Order: sequence, then structure tokens, then C-alpha cells
Amino acid sequence: MADVTGEPRARHDAESTRNGPVFLPTTDIYENKDALYLSLELPGVDPDSLGVTLEKRVLTVCGHAGGDAPHGYSLSHAEYRSGHYERSFTLSDAIDGDRIEAAFTDGVLRLKLPKSQPAPAKTIQVRAAG
Repeated sequence: MADVTGEPRARHDAESTRNGPVFLPTTDIYENKDALYLSLELPGVDPDSLGVTLEKRVLTVCGHAGGDAPHGYSLSHAEYRSGHYERSFTLSDAIDGDRIEAAFTDGVLRLKLPKSQPAPAKTIQVRAAG
């Protein structure tokens, strides 16, 4: 499978390039004859902060996870950290970028990346020069 390449970093790698750490979400990639499927873990990410963009064959996923306790509660122990999640994938021409689908449920982003259909053969009209 050479249709998608992601940044090779460990799960809990974080950079402090913003106002807090930037995490690389854990990702599984599945494939069948029609599409690639990506499943990204984004624990604690607010759905309103989630963004998926495709620019020049680069698919980027980003979102923000806050470490705030639910209203009326105080945090007594935390293992999840606040910060940004971001990951980019370079897509090959075999992926149809116009038909990508995304769904976010229970902290998991699922993306369907349909494969491009081969272009049908064309007959080119030849005019006589004269």
C-alpha cells in the first residue's frame, strides 16, 4: 500500500510549537479494492475544533483537546493532557480527493478515501490538414 504516507513518530510524541504541546494521533489504515480507511484516535478533542483539510494532495487533520473538568467538577487526577493534535498524510493520485468522507464519534475520526476510477479510453478526432 503506497497510497498514503504519514509522519513516522511515536504515539505520545509532542512538540511545543503552539501554546501547549502538539500530539500526533495514533492512526490505523485499512484498505480494500475501492478505498482506504483511516481511523485516528483524538481523545478529548472538541468536535468544534476538529479540522480536516486537503491541499495539494496533503490531507491534514487537526484539533484541540482541553484538560478542563466538566462543569461542576474539579480535576483530581489527569492522564490526558491538554494540547493540539495534528497529523498530515501525503495522498497519491490513486485517491479521489473530491469524494473523501469524515465522521467523528467517541473521540475517533474515521476517514474514507475513495480510490480514483481509471479514466475511460478516449477517441481523438483527427482532422485532415489541407
